[in-house]
Amino acid sequence: MFLLSKDSIQLDVQVNDPIEAIRISGELLVKGGYAKEEYIEAMVKGYKEVGSYIVIAPGIAIPHARPERGALDTGFSLVRLKVPVEFGHKKNDPVKIVCAFSGVGNDGHIEMLQKISSIFGDKTKYNQIIKATTVEEIIRIINY
Repeated sequence: MFLLSKDSIQLDVQVNDPIEAIRISGELLVKGGYAKEEYIEAMVKGYKEVGSYIVIAPGIAIPHARPERGALDTGFSLVRLKVPVEFGHKKNDPVKIVCAFSGVGNDGHIEMLQKISSIFGDKTKYNQIIKATTVEEIIRIINY
């Protein structure tokens, strides 16, 4: 079971563009002690340089950066957007869920990718997360 704290989740956040969504999800990582401030900028830089590769499935983006760019611990944040945003992915836009993660070392990085994939690879869980009305409900869905 993977635990996600209330402080790592924000629901129905209004953003103007992908960069703002990435920054908000990164701020949650910083507040949770998972990353340093510079990790946020590394995630933004990665998106600007490589683009929509972080949109891994319909409606889901997973911004991240290399561990040496400021990761302190292995963890993730979840931001559900009020209005979906275009990240520039031909097939999987628009994005409704932004799930930033940090991993310490290659093992932590791979571990987080696997955990996030297992959560969002389940269409039932994804739909429940989209429809959830409280942070507590999101936690129950993810930890189930």
